[in-house]
Amino acid sequence: QLQLLTAEADVELDEHGVTNLPVAVNADSLATWFRPVLTAVAARETTALHLFIEDQAYSHDLLRRGEVLAAVTDNPQPVQGCVAQRLGTLRYTATASPTLLERWRHARSVDWSSMPMIVVNEKDHLQDKLLHMMGAARPSVVHRVPSVADFFTAVSCGLGWGLIPELQAMPAIKDGQLVALPGAKPVSVELHWQRWRLDSPTLTTLTDDVLRAARQLRRSR
Repeated sequence: QLQLLTAEADVELDEHGVTNLPVAVNADSLATWFRPVLTAVAARETTALHLFIEDQAYSHDLLRRGEVLAAVTDNPQPVQGCVAQRLGTLRYTATASPTLLERWRHARSVDWSSMPMIVVNEKDHLQDKLLHMMGAARPSVVHRVPSVADFFTAVSCGLGWGLIPELQAMPAIKDGQLVALPGAKPVSVELHWQRWRLDSPTLTTLTDDVLRAARQLRRSR
């Protein structure tokens, strides 16, 4: 926090000064609704964004340890010394390639307990949440693909099924690249923006950028 305030003072005194903003954001947000934030920051030559990619269920730990000044998180309870603002709902659709669906289709549903599944890493429990909703056990084949772009590609190639943000999934479903799995309800994740309670113009401006970009989450409901 002291480094941020000192950097902002330096920028006021020196036009070549730079303010560094360490921020935690989950990969699915970065790949979808958060992108306008990058465009906004790009227009400010004295701000350097330092992104930490972390699952929304764990990003508030980075705030608690003082490693970041702000975070996109699913935790609505403010970390001590922080303020929290609701961003909206990131909705996920269970998808697969048409070929994979035909292989594992079972009447009007699918064989959830046998169809191969894809997760990002050991912190990714979204697919397990859906399996629980469907009353199904985890399949024996679970692939790990630790990149959002590659995760999307792996699902498209038929490696397994996965939950993909609606903002990404809908265009791919419309063009036939992916299909929505029958019987599966969307999985929703409520997102919040937590930031340190600082009198910082740079952090306040970034917060405005994030809240503006998050309007997509409220429109997509």
